[in-house]
Amino acid sequence: MSKAVVVLSGGMDSVTLLHRIRKEGFEPLPITFFYGQKHATREIGFARYWADKFGVRHEVVDLGSLTQLLQSSALVDIGQEVPEGHYAAENMKATVVPNRNMIMLSIATAYAVDQKAEMVATGVHGGDHDIYPDCRPNFVNAAEKAAQLGNEGFANDPFYFYAPYIMQRKEDIALDGEALGVDWTVTWSCYKGGELHCGKCGTCVERKEAFELAKVKDPTDYEDRRVDIPGLGVSVKKGLLDG
Repeated sequence: MSKAVVVLSGGMDSVTLLHRIRKEGFEPLPITFFYGQKHATREIGFARYWADKFGVRHEVVDLGSLTQLLQSSALVDIGQEVPEGHYAAENMKATVVPNRNMIMLSIATAYAVDQKAEMVATGVHGGDHDIYPDCRPNFVNAAEKAAQLGNEGFANDPFYFYAPYIMQRKEDIALDGEALGVDWTVTWSCYKGGELHCGKCGTCVERKEAFELAKVKDPTDYEDRRVDIPGLGVSVKKGLLDG
């Protein structure tokens, strides 16, 4: 069975990709990265869940030493609040982690070469093109070429990057994941990394929008959809108060 290294964050995109890789007959080798992100505990935990469920080897790469080099990003800098709103908003540029995908794809490539894997799979998608330059087709194509040149004679033949969603939107991923039987309750998107999805950061807003546009039921428990009941010290989902 051919092997595929899968960059796995535990989110909608990469978990759907993991399911797709397995359906296409590859042995997935998921790899997850810690780079000081505020939501690391949630992200790594959900990624580990899926690796364990599929019974495959899971590698977590500790890049924590990079934290001090990436302070321009609100995802890493504890002094910056994670911005809220839609990804189309100007303030979402604060979520860019410099060169993140280049770093991850480079390490994933090294792992793939070592394991004689046929591909490195990434869940980047068309909805990220406007804000994240390292999610665009020209970047992924160039990174793939560099990986092939840098490992000529050592990488599997063939060796390539697989990005099936790169020209698709988030709602297309929701549809694909639904068809593949993804359990959305064990995927994590929120950049704030609390007990629940905040419902307000860019990736939470995008998650809500994707399910809505795909007409797929969103089972996510969002913090902004809960209501505190005075005197009881509890919160309930807004929907439970209806009727």
